[in-house]
Amino acid sequence: MKYMLLIYLEEQAWQGLSETERQRIYGEYRKFSQEIMASGHHLAGSELHPCSTATSVRVRDGKQLATDGPFAETKEQLGGYYLIEARDLDEAIGIAARIPSAKDGTIEVRPVAEAGVPATA
Repeated sequence: MKYMLLIYLEEQAWQGLSETERQRIYGEYRKFSQEIMASGHHLAGSELHPCSTATSVRVRDGKQLATDGPFAETKEQLGGYYLIEARDLDEAIGIAARIPSAKDGTIEVRPVAEAGVPATA
């Protein structure tokens, strides 16, 4: 089954890190990514640009509205993701717990609805 691992972190905290500390964390991410590629779990993944570069799009009464930034104000912002293949939720959670940002952020694990299979609540 496919799972999306959504990485939430505090952008301000990230921006406050030294370049040395950022490079150390990037190194942890490279190692983690190599491990899940080697294990066959990795399908896709990427870091996202900061929320300040985001655009939110809504359609109301047939009219398109695009606004700068994220739609909701939150303490943590979506910073990246991994799309993985795991046998079940427990395995996906185990993989998510190894993501470096799990130590000071939040990793949301969400099953991906496959084509032809209805999503469940």
